Amino acid sequence: MFKFTSSEVRDLIIAFIVISLCFAIANAGRDVNAILSLLPLIMVGVGAGFILHELGHKFVSMKYGYWAEFKLWPQGLLFALITSFLGFVFAAPGAVYTYANYMTDEINGKISIAGPIVNIILALIFLGIAVSVYQSALYSETYALIFIVCALGYSINSFLAAFNLLPIGNLDGSKVLNWNFGIWIVTIAIAGIMTVLSMTIGVQDLVRIILGI
Repeated sequence: MFKFTSSEVRDLIIAFIVISLCFAIANAGRDVNAILSLLPLIMVGVGAGFILHELGHKFVSMKYGYWAEFKLWPQGLLFALITSFLGFVFAAPGAVYTYANYMTDEINGKISIAGPIVNIILALIFLGIAVSVYQSALYSETYALIFIVCALGYSINSFLAAFNLLPIGNLDGSKVLNWNFGIWIVTIAIAGIMTVLSMTIGVQDLVRIILGI
């Protein structure tokens, strides 16, 4: 059964707001009006991506009988804010801490990979919706808005998956790699390709390629 402490809920809300702001700044630059316009749209992708990523870790931890709780990392939030002004986001606002006297590399790896897998699935869902509404978005402002939200959702979730799978420090990738190299290489390759596609050809052209137009 999912249980949350009041401090955990507070930390999740703070991290969600600040990380959303960071992605808005990274995409809009220092234009305040553009940031404010983009922020609500980005919050959908970040809200789904960030919150469900952390809940993925928490759910698998609790599935194995461990207590798990998200805790904010203030220094990580500050660093994310600083890097956003450079055009990218070092997204490490906090982490789900699993409390266990002993844990195998396999269980630790499965707990760690849950978050990036959630992001990959969400990115594909956003992409699927973007594909389904693209034609209508050409003639409808409502569908155009939905397409923009989904394009941002795809890009952000792809990036979050790829970033967290990097085998650096305490990121998820280090623990997945310690558990199973094959699973790590496949997941980071998928997330990496999805991220590169969003950064190079862009989501709109990717959708057009999928639709064959």
